[in-house]
Amino acid sequence: MEILQTPENALSASTVSAVMNAPIEKINIADWLLNLPDAEYQRCSVNHIAAGITSNFEGIPMSINVEYVGTALVVQHYIFDEYRADYCRMLSISDTITAGGRSKVQVLWELKADKIDDKTTQFTNTIHATATSEFLDFIKQHGISLADAAKARQDASDAHNHEETPLFAKSIENKALFGKYNLPF
Repeated sequence: MEILQTPENALSASTVSAVMNAPIEKINIADWLLNLPDAEYQRCSVNHIAAGITSNFEGIPMSINVEYVGTALVVQHYIFDEYRADYCRMLSISDTITAGGRSKVQVLWELKADKIDDKTTQFTNTIHATATSEFLDFIKQHGISLADAAKARQDASDAHNHEETPLFAKSIENKALFGKYNLPF
């Protein structure tokens, strides 16, 4: 069940956009993501460790991503809520592993394509991290305020998103135009 983000549990919100030199009619974010090779995911950020596609018990597609966000190793279990050619919405209760221990954070990940003109499309990558009750207990036990945890997560998430978004956009563009991954960025 999704935790609604409020001022009492918000950790981060980052939105970054990039232009893809491909018409929106050729863009298919859902197909790109559902077939994304692990190596292509890794090419899109120095902090990406692994990615794979699976499903939950109900047969809903999932993207499992392992990456560093700041100093935390994060294992994300994204369940696809919506997945279309122009939009994907995924929700994860993600494992966060730090030097201080392990906890869980909810991450909402949205990927969107919007037509700019007949030859270009805007790609937008939005990531919202929300504290779970387990995370709130974790930071309390470690003497960390929510404000301090949120600032660290916001800074790390925004830096990560600024690195990966233009490369995700180029990968989606390559897949749209040439039907392949592992082409030059």
